[in-house]
Amino acid sequence: MTENTQTPSSPTSELPTTYAPAEVEGKLYERWVERGYFEADAKSEKPAYTIVIPPPNVTGSLHLGHAFQHTLMDALTRRKRMQGYESLWLPGMDHAGIATQNKVEQQLAEEGKSRHDLGREEFTDRVWKWKEEYGGKILGQMRRLGDGVDWSRERFTMDEGLSKAVQTIFKRLYDDELIYRAERIINWCPRCLTAISDIEVEYQDDAGELVSIRYGEGEDSLVVATTRAETMLGDTAVAVHPDDERYAHLIGKQIKLPLTDRTIPVVADTHVDPEFGTGAVKVTPAHDPNDFAIGQRHDLQSLTVMDEHGVITVHGPFLGLDRFEARSAIVGALREQGRIVAEKRPYMHSVGHCSRCKTTVEPRLSMQWWVKVGPLAQAAGDAVRDGRVKIHPEDMSKRYFDWVDNMHDWCISRQLWWGHRIPIWYGPEGQVVCVGPDEQPPTGEGWTQDADVLDTWFSSGLWPFSTLGWPERTPDLEKFYATDVLLTGHDIIFFWVARMMMFGLYAMDGVAPFHTIALTGLVRDEFGKKMSKSNPNAVDPLDWMDKYGSDAVRFTLAKGANPGADVPIGEDWVQASSKFANKIWNATRFALMNGATIEGELPPVERLSATDRWILSRLNKTVAQVDGYYEDYQFSKLSEALYHFAWDEVFDWYVELSKTTFFAGGEQAQVSGRVLGEVVDVMLRLLHPIVPFVTETLWTTLTGGESLVIADWPKDSGFRDEAAETEIASVQSVITEVRRFRKEQGLQDGQKVPARLDLGATALGAHEAAIRQLLRLQPEGDSFSATATLPVAGGTVALDLSGTIDVAAERKRLTKDLGAAEKEKQQAEAKLGNEAFIAKAPDNVVDKIKGRLAKAEADIARLQAQLDGLPAA
Repeated sequence: MTENTQTPSSPTSELPTTYAPAEVEGKLYERWVERGYFEADAKSEKPAYTIVIPPPNVTGSLHLGHAFQHTLMDALTRRKRMQGYESLWLPGMDHAGIATQNKVEQQLAEEGKSRHDLGREEFTDRVWKWKEEYGGKILGQMRRLGDGVDWSRERFTMDEGLSKAVQTIFKRLYDDELIYRAERIINWCPRCLTAISDIEVEYQDDAGELVSIRYGEGEDSLVVATTRAETMLGDTAVAVHPDDERYAHLIGKQIKLPLTDRTIPVVADTHVDPEFGTGAVKVTPAHDPNDFAIGQRHDLQSLTVMDEHGVITVHGPFLGLDRFEARSAIVGALREQGRIVAEKRPYMHSVGHCSRCKTTVEPRLSMQWWVKVGPLAQAAGDAVRDGRVKIHPEDMSKRYFDWVDNMHDWCISRQLWWGHRIPIWYGPEGQVVCVGPDEQPPTGEGWTQDADVLDTWFSSGLWPFSTLGWPERTPDLEKFYATDVLLTGHDIIFFWVARMMMFGLYAMDGVAPFHTIALTGLVRDEFGKKMSKSNPNAVDPLDWMDKYGSDAVRFTLAKGANPGADVPIGEDWVQASSKFANKIWNATRFALMNGATIEGELPPVERLSATDRWILSRLNKTVAQVDGYYEDYQFSKLSEALYHFAWDEVFDWYVELSKTTFFAGGEQAQVSGRVLGEVVDVMLRLLHPIVPFVTETLWTTLTGGESLVIADWPKDSGFRDEAAETEIASVQSVITEVRRFRKEQGLQDGQKVPARLDLGATALGAHEAAIRQLLRLQPEGDSFSATATLPVAGGTVALDLSGTIDVAAERKRLTKDLGAAEKEKQQAEAKLGNEAFIAKAPDNVVDKIKGRLAKAEADIARLQAQLDGLPAA
């Protein structure tokens, strides 16, 4: 348990009768920040606990995915801070190269200008001004959510320190021959005019056309099929499988390429699938990644036939046409020559689009800078294999290994002006010089810096250590690296996670950037559909925060967070969480009004009632359970455990069962008041990391403590009382059974009924007053007539329902239900008695039928007892 020596303030006088989140949350958050509760001390002797926030784009705003992951990270760091760790949750933003440049270019377009009108330096200055004015909207929204981040350490991937880290690691990789420049196929956006990474390509099914074209003449001809006829102008071969007998006579021969004056060879390559289509494929090395690989193997020429805008640059009739215009024109020309063998339209196929502007991506041969990932990826895989880094849930490891074990070299150059400029200088005599952060670039006539900038993922890949001061060995780096957990969506395991692993191990002498990779799913709507701005199901979490409070949004998200699984969420669920927050508020107010206190030690066990011992036993079990779920990142289970403990066991059972004690007053009421204070104190501490605002307000009122943010996390004292738990379970069983009977009879909740309680010689007798109060059962009186007798745990409850029920109708209803239960029992017994069925049925099916049998037998016993308890007709 916890100890608290604070002097509590006047209880309910400080609490309004209803909870109004809007009046509480903003003020509380600013107080937390002003008092420095979230600031971590690198000089502290406490053990460190570190999470660096996945940096949101500077162009972004808070969406449900952010709110989801931020809630979980905040819960982890708040709990560790309460456990006595020097807890650092480091915030910051990503400069988001393409996205941010597009924003500013859109502004310029509205002014009738382009970036080229300004020039590189002036345009970059304009982006910085935009960032200061409009960027970072999400940071203010994080405050609304309650993010307990250390704002004094806020970083930006383009700030001076991180820029130095980028230049440092580029120089080291270059000197180690792990960065090189080469001409390769990349994803090219003709609208953004830059190479883009795989993660920036979105694939969707488009309605195109599939045309089959005859190359060559007579016996020396074959048919190829393509959805991109315009690229045939750059074909430098046709490939067939070496074992395909249909084309054996053509391998090594030259055939005529239609619409051109060129001939191209037929080559044999095992990449070709002889069972797919005609078994022959056109090879365009400059405009397709697979074709490029074939071209490399067969020393084929690579002909670029369109420029960076997607405009055709060769062959007279089509020169100057846009790629899609050229597609139609080329198919038309081939049709006129009788070269089109077949056409299929619409032909649905997967096409890549730029995630920023939705333009169709063009595979393009281009001179770019690359990272040789082989040794880096090997190290990233080994760190997980040898246990230095744990992936949670473990079954996600396969996806990680599939990626790092088969990773291709990484194109890191982007044809943008906003970003970290590549630190390479070219000299007039062909010299190439890489310049480190503390080195002077070469000067003199003819020296120029590479015009490209680095992929955004390059700088964000350094995030776990660059934010702590690397390459300097700062106190922050010494204290807080390696970080404890990376909590992020499984959708970027291939891109951001793998890059951080590679760079962290390389830069930090083999020390991985985090101990655990905890992967979450994606937030979806209540029907499991992906949320999208283009769909009507997209939700702004701020709207829900305004309506229901931040705690309600946070609790809903945490309650849905099963490791690695997608998270469905709907407004009804947020509304339910709001009711939970209100329940906590109202029940705590009741506790305060009825003498709940934390003053003094807990009374010795011999002074505690069975109800007191029961709730303290359940409290300690809940502390242990919640701790176990936190360590296993089981946020859904820990939220459910807290919800049911608070609502069901504390508010619905302990408080209700103790009302007679509180109303009676005296010494036992004081004892139970101290127990209730302890329970509410610990419950609020357990809930605080997930619902920080309502718990802070209630806890400071109950205890007089300074803040839950810096309070102690509860500990399991080891107190258990199984006998008390069994006793109260029997009380609950009695109350539940009678309540169900009352409901079946259509009795109103407040309707009082005369009753005789025969609880035998069990401990239930000590709870008769509480049982009668909760069930609205009056003393039996002189004219009492038992019209219904219910068997309950340890005895019977006889009720006088004279004038409240139709005995004949009730007997008819119970008889019908009994017949249905007996039929269910017979069916279950028949299946379980069928040896052939049992031999073939899976274990889970057999277990399900056994469960049905057990339920049917219990229903028969209950219904028969109710029938027996009815008076004779």
